[in-house]
Amino acid sequence: MPTGISWGVVSIFVVMVAALAWIGLRYFCQPLQIDHAAQPEKRPSQTLFRFGFAPKNWPELIWRNWKYWLSPLLIFLVLGAGIYLALLLSAHHSAAGLNLYELNGEQHIRQALVKEVLAPPPPLPPALFVSTDHIDLAGADRDWNKLDPVFTQQVLQLFARMEARGYPLALLEGYRSAERQDMLAAKGNNVTQAAGNQSKHQFGLAVDVAPIKNGELHIDEKDPWAASGYAVLGEEAERLGLTWGGHWSFRDYGHIELPGNLSALRKAQATRNTTIH
Repeated sequence: MPTGISWGVVSIFVVMVAALAWIGLRYFCQPLQIDHAAQPEKRPSQTLFRFGFAPKNWPELIWRNWKYWLSPLLIFLVLGAGIYLALLLSAHHSAAGLNLYELNGEQHIRQALVKEVLAPPPPLPPALFVSTDHIDLAGADRDWNKLDPVFTQQVLQLFARMEARGYPLALLEGYRSAERQDMLAAKGNNVTQAAGNQSKHQFGLAVDVAPIKNGELHIDEKDPWAASGYAVLGEEAERLGLTWGGHWSFRDYGHIELPGNLSALRKAQATRNTTIH
């Protein structure tokens, strides 16, 4: 039995076949017409069923009356095959499993699959980022337009969900140049373990975020409120199919990125951009 087909569906199928069989027998399969004048008289014990023909003649009689049994049989076979194939292929009729990065640049299709096109929030005051002790946060790029457009919509959905749960987010950094990536990598593995062009930040496929409360960033995961917010962040990010850095051996609690091999993602990006332009 194909995966996902319940016994209830099978029962409905059996009932339908039985009903069609009854209709066929009732209205199509009339008693076979026998030329009794051409048949020798037989004793009752030699008759077969109620049709009154000798067992040795049944192949000829069935062939002679083919229209009474072949038509309903073909109907049953075609109908049964159609229902079986529909159930067998039902798992392929859903759009839930579509990978937006496999649509070869059809931007209008990707937008149609997104229920609502979300707009980025207004930029936060630069002083908010200067006041933190995070490494060179003031020089980070927070331009939403430099991010991959499909990834941007996923991140904005994440922002909306986090705000609904009481942990509004701030974008700390989105796109990052290869030079800045090398500069951060030179500061040690506790900052980043990726060199230039090895991070998804360079291709707009990753962001760093932090919860914000009362107009202040709470980046330190040792802060109980921030730690709770990061836990919710990981939960919501994974619900949206994104990768959360808090599960890595090198804990990066505010990091969110698109899952998948970087080379494959870059190839998909190039294909989409070529198609669009």
